[in-house]
Amino acid sequence: MAALFIFSLWIATLGFQQCGFAVSLALVVLMVPVVVRSAEEMLRLVPDELREASYALGVTKWKTIVRIVFPIAIPGMVSGVLLSIARIIGETAPVLVLVGYSRSINFDIFDGNMASLPLLIYTELTNPEHAGFLRVWGAALTLIIIVAVINLAAWAIRFLATRQRGTRSYLRA
Repeated sequence: MAALFIFSLWIATLGFQQCGFAVSLALVVLMVPVVVRSAEEMLRLVPDELREASYALGVTKWKTIVRIVFPIAIPGMVSGVLLSIARIIGETAPVLVLVGYSRSINFDIFDGNMASLPLLIYTELTNPEHAGFLRVWGAALTLIIIVAVINLAAWAIRFLATRQRGTRSYLRA
């Protein structure tokens, strides 16, 4: 759906050519709801007692947000961003609709077809040779490793931020 939206807006209406930048726009459209929802939930999880205590001590609203609410909510927000990136890594439809497929790597995001791991898996499935079979498994393993590393990074950031939170004083002016 996001690919068709970007195709109709970016390519059909505005007249730009099919390119990797259009794919990145479609992937951003897919990411935004996940990021916004996780940020909203993380801000909602900050205890109201901390805000009220800050207001009771005479701290202004913006300073309360910057010094108390954001430091508590940022680890969850970062986790949400990293998880949404892990979600879109395997997306194939926007790449196929908006730029097609190339066997070679194209470093110019504003011109030409692009190579991607999901499309490599798809095209190599029809390869009758054993090398194609090995490329499929190699690309799938690479995708799994990338997603696992991103998920581990999200977990580590969240873990380290919650450990630091226990030693930090929130109401420093």
